[in-house]
Amino acid sequence: MGRTKAATVEIQMRKIGGAELLAEYASGKRDFGALDISEADLFEADLQAIDLSGSKLQSTYLPYSNLSQAKLEGAQLQVVQLSDAKLYQINLSEANLQDANLCRATLRRANLQGANLAGANLQGADLGNADLTGANLSDANLSGANLAKTNLTKAQLMGANLFRSHNVDLSNAKLDCSTIYPDGHRPDYLPSDVSC
Repeated sequence: MGRTKAATVEIQMRKIGGAELLAEYASGKRDFGALDISEADLFEADLQAIDLSGSKLQSTYLPYSNLSQAKLEGAQLQVVQLSDAKLYQINLSEANLQDANLCRATLRRANLQGANLAGANLQGADLGNADLTGANLSDANLSGANLAKTNLTKAQLMGANLFRSHNVDLSNAKLDCSTIYPDGHRPDYLPSDVSC
């Protein structure tokens, strides 16, 4: 019975292209939850306050787009291109952003609680006041990122590159010997439960 239910959910996920999404958005629609728009070309798209919760956006092309105040909880965004995107107050809680390109993206006040950002490129990103509680940032590149008042409580930063990142508070984050600190050095001190 469980397999039938899962198959039904998969069938209900409608696949649409970028042009169709933009047309429906322009007509006033904002709820696009549980859609498959993987690999769509949405370069410079203005999709403020769109709801794409639970949708598939793998390998979607969204550089310079505006997704401020959008809802993408639980969305699949692996290898998505979001460089230079405006993502102010976006909700990406529990989203999968593995290997995503968020270079120079504005993520101020973003909700990234429990998000998977393993291997993501966040070079020069603005994460000021963002909530990354419990997020997986293993092997992520955060070099040059603004992390002023960013909540990194229980965030996994094993292997992460924080070189030249600004205003970082790592006191409650999870680190290991491969984490690169803002000054470019490996950590001299680690929590008592971590040994090198």
